[in-house]
Amino acid sequence: MAGDSHVRAAEFHELAAHAHRAAAASHGKEDHLTGHELSQQAMEHAAKAYKASQAAFDWSAKFAKKKGKATGSK
Repeated sequence: MAGDSHVRAAEFHELAAHAHRAAAASHGKEDHLTGHELSQQAMEHAAKAYKASQAAFDWSAKFAKKKGKATGSK
């Protein structure tokens, strides 16, 4: 489960990075409308990446806490 959530978060980060690069290229070609649309898409992917990263972190923290109780560690 943790690996899956971390992979999903990484995929969203990659999508956001790709959309940012595409938006920058469009802006560089003075295609501002397409650049703006791609920037919006990049922000949406970045928001999903953040949420997925938080979920992965929360799951990992919960797992680590349970594992610590099972072994007697703090």
